[in-house]
Amino acid sequence: MLGMSANSVSYNEQGSVESGVDAAQENSNISGGGSGGAAFSLFSADCKKNEDLKEMLENNKESLKLEAMKRIVGLIAKGKNASELFPAVVKNVASKNIELKKLVYVYLVRYAEEQQDLALLSISTFQRALKDPNQLIRASALRVLSSIRVPIIVPIMMLAIKESSTDLSPYVRKTAAHAIQKLYSLDPDQKEHLIEVIEKLLKDKSTLVAGSVVMAFEEVCPDRIDLIHKNYRKLCNMLVDVEEWGQVVIIHMLTRYARTQFVSPWGEDAVFDENNEKTFYDSEEERRADESKPYVMDPDHRLLLRNTKPLLQSRNTAVVMAVSQLYWHLAPKHEISIVTKSLVRLLRSHREVQYVVLQNIATMSIQRKGMFEPFMKSFYVRSTDATHIKTLKLEILTNLANEANISTILREFQTYVKSQDKAFAAATIQAIGRCATDISEVTDTCLNGLVLLLSNRDETVVAESVVVIKKLLQTQPSQHSDIIKHMAKLFDNITVPMARASILWLMGEYCEHVPKIAPDVLRKMAKSFTSEEDIVKLQIVNLAAKLYLTNSKQTKLLTQYILNLGKYDQNYDIRDRTRFIRQLIVPNEKSGALSKYARRILMAPKPAPVLQSAFKDRDRYQLGTLSHSLNSYATGYLELSNWPPVAPDQSVRNVEVVEPVTEALASALGKSKRAKSDEKFYSGSEEEEEEEEGSSSEDSSSSSGESESESKSEENSDDSNKSSSSQSEKSSSESDTDKKKTQKNKKLHQQKPASKDRKLKNGKAANAESRSGSESDSESSSSESSSESGSQSELDSNSDSGTDQKRKTKSKPVQSKPVTNQAEKKEVSLLDLDDFSPVPVSTPKSSILSPSLLSDLQGLSISSSASALQASSPVFVPETSHELLHRMTGKGLSAQYRFTRQPCIYGNSMVSLQLTLSNNSEQALENIHISEKSSSGQNIHRFSAIERLEPQASATVSMGVDFNDSTQAAHFQLCTKEDEFSVSIQPAVGELLLPITMSEADFTKEQGKLVGMNESSATITTTPENISSQSVNRNVVSAANLGVIPSNQENIHRFAGKTVSSGSLVLVSVAPKDPDALITVNTEKSVIASMLLRQFKTALTNITP
Repeated sequence: MLGMSANSVSYNEQGSVESGVDAAQENSNISGGGSGGAAFSLFSADCKKNEDLKEMLENNKESLKLEAMKRIVGLIAKGKNASELFPAVVKNVASKNIELKKLVYVYLVRYAEEQQDLALLSISTFQRALKDPNQLIRASALRVLSSIRVPIIVPIMMLAIKESSTDLSPYVRKTAAHAIQKLYSLDPDQKEHLIEVIEKLLKDKSTLVAGSVVMAFEEVCPDRIDLIHKNYRKLCNMLVDVEEWGQVVIIHMLTRYARTQFVSPWGEDAVFDENNEKTFYDSEEERRADESKPYVMDPDHRLLLRNTKPLLQSRNTAVVMAVSQLYWHLAPKHEISIVTKSLVRLLRSHREVQYVVLQNIATMSIQRKGMFEPFMKSFYVRSTDATHIKTLKLEILTNLANEANISTILREFQTYVKSQDKAFAAATIQAIGRCATDISEVTDTCLNGLVLLLSNRDETVVAESVVVIKKLLQTQPSQHSDIIKHMAKLFDNITVPMARASILWLMGEYCEHVPKIAPDVLRKMAKSFTSEEDIVKLQIVNLAAKLYLTNSKQTKLLTQYILNLGKYDQNYDIRDRTRFIRQLIVPNEKSGALSKYARRILMAPKPAPVLQSAFKDRDRYQLGTLSHSLNSYATGYLELSNWPPVAPDQSVRNVEVVEPVTEALASALGKSKRAKSDEKFYSGSEEEEEEEEGSSSEDSSSSSGESESESKSEENSDDSNKSSSSQSEKSSSESDTDKKKTQKNKKLHQQKPASKDRKLKNGKAANAESRSGSESDSESSSSESSSESGSQSELDSNSDSGTDQKRKTKSKPVQSKPVTNQAEKKEVSLLDLDDFSPVPVSTPKSSILSPSLLSDLQGLSISSSASALQASSPVFVPETSHELLHRMTGKGLSAQYRFTRQPCIYGNSMVSLQLTLSNNSEQALENIHISEKSSSGQNIHRFSAIERLEPQASATVSMGVDFNDSTQAAHFQLCTKEDEFSVSIQPAVGELLLPITMSEADFTKEQGKLVGMNESSATITTTPENISSQSVNRNVVSAANLGVIPSNQENIHRFAGKTVSSGSLVLVSVAPKDPDALITVNTEKSVIASMLLRQFKTALTNITP
């Protein structure tokens, strides 16, 4: 729900989905008007409409594609099935039109789970979209990626989530938090990695992210309370600014947290003084004098109550309900009543809301009647209320009844009994019975009223009255023999089985009070025994047995007759009861000693039934939860723990506050840090000017320094779409700029003040440039992200001229002296923030990506050497592991390896491998490493030595091997402290490649260069159903690590890659020609070509559709 609500809100802000739905509805109306009655047919019109949509999607015009997507999203909004359009829609996933791409992603989120195989083919496009400058595209790509429920792409999803969790945009980070839950449900084994991401996101200062990450926390690791300690106060303080559904989740989580960290405020000697310092600063003498040691509320406990109180005025009923349950479970008893008015206000909402709120009020009113008694009239039943609402209001009125208001409530009940709603009338009679039980002063009044109802025309009312009277008479049977006689007279007119059975039970139980009437009732029952319901027959047998024991002279023959009828009854319960009663009351030789106790068994005094509320035991569940509403344990319910007897250490919630850095301390810092902070200040000046003109900031706590570093990371994220040459130019210009900015800042303190006009002029010029740079994103991204991407696009597009401009700027007079003072202050605060919360850098470096994370590096892009060729992520990553060392050979040490199909972080020419080492022995293994000498001569990057591996434990490490584009095995020694084992890794030819992507034209161009000796081809025989696009793509990419090239020709499938070591191009094409298929491999490496060809022939011949 959170994910859906968040998505809808965010998209509605942009207006794209809303406009899409509206446009689709308009189009459908227009087409409906044009085609007349045929437009409303169930089959033909839909088929034609879908054919039209397919044609529009395959058209080259962007406007037609956009129109088609709007109509498709409109169909989805109306609840119609548009899944058959998936192939046509997914072709447009790489469109450059941002509006079209957003609508395609909306469609894919809806249908990716149903069409998993087709969605997998576009996975590289989604990964590239994760680097898109538009925040909505990045978020949508992550959402689609996490919607593909295939275990194979779990590592890709894991990496995408990790990268998105450090994204600039809080919206993307929020989407990453939503994806955590999806990934956890797909693969619970990723829990530890996901907890790391959750821990990082919990520190996020954005209110947009808070609710989503707490939801992920509740789903993945609700028992990890230690993650909340440092973030507790931050969550409490930002609670008011979080989105509504996020507030609900956070409040429920904080309720559970508080029950484990604070002492109960419900003690008799509790003192609730806001000024806790008073107790803290008491003298020793006063403390000794105060022997009772009164309770003083923890300041963090008070912080939670104080910050949630304003939310009682929220427009969202779920938020009000969440705060109410928090106060009910955490607040001192005299403070709970502040939620009363807010809950009563919710009773004006829809009936669904009323139902949930009334259920919670019913539970509260049992324990604390005084809370809702002043608002008793709000619970009076209205004629327009539904039956379940009426019943709940009746329950609450009964709970609120006391000596003072019982007369008012009973007058109200008299009206309810006359209701046309029979179920409600019956419930009212039960409520009258409860009032009579609870308040002894009105017992007689209620009983007389119920007796009058026995003459009611409605059978339901009469039957319910009899049942309730029976329960009430059990309290004082001797005083109400007249009522029993009155009921016996009405017996013939009562037809409801339950009511007849209740009267018969009363006759039998108190037969000694009505000795003349009971035998006559038994006589009548003997006549109609065979036509009565089973429940009535059982009570007739009981009545006969009790009268036999008390008045055997008159009823002996009647009893024998009834027992004979029961002996042959169709119902086995009645037959069994009859045999039991006969053996019990009629003494004979076989009955034994049990018949002596027949009177004590049947006529034993029975306790009066207790009439109590159906909500009596619901307080064991947390208020506002599904379990409380159902009164049974629901899946996912987390129980509230009991208050701890002693409060845990409250210092765990203390966060180190970084004090402002003085100028002296700042000057003592290193050159690099000073240069970095100066650069942040001056690069952020343009953004500050834009903010003055009205653009909103991402977060109130973020600084211009952070926005600069974030915009840099966003710039770096687009590297996959640019050539390496332009990348090097940009990096060189940036490094020059850094040096010049540092020199410029040093001159600041020496130069004289200049006029501010120049600064303003420069600022306006920068704004104009940033606007023109971000013009394409202005409709889809927020004002903040557009300004950032705009300012960066200026740097990207003018990387050559940017250095010249900055040289000119350097020679100009700089800003005035007051600005210099501002710069000094700004520098201090930036250093402060930099120390407190380091800004994450998204550029992958070896220091950031440790070898243990290599297995998660799915989807990492690398730059290609040619501008037309771009690095791609692997479409398929095999999970198969190969045995490196058997546990018998390794004396308890076993090893397995698998190819990760990723660029190796240890060297560009190495193949990346993941090793899993297991200790199967009973003793710990020490110093597990690879020997320095390798027999085959390949260049091997060894993993760091494992100092100790416990018994039955496993460790996963990464290593790199340069196979020199050969399938020759790499031999090396795997060593422990005591032994050495010779092992070898044999690579498959498909693992010596890295996938790349290019346009179809570039593929054809490169293929034209690799002909003659560089081309190998083979023809295989297959069937048309076995050569489908989906099957071919899946089998080729599983056999070799190649990228899929998008093709406009349906009968040709193209794939591209390059060898890891030498970087030689490998181009593969599969062209089905019924009944054969032609496989062509173009590469300079003829040996690799022939081996690949043999492998593809095997894979495509054994293809399965």
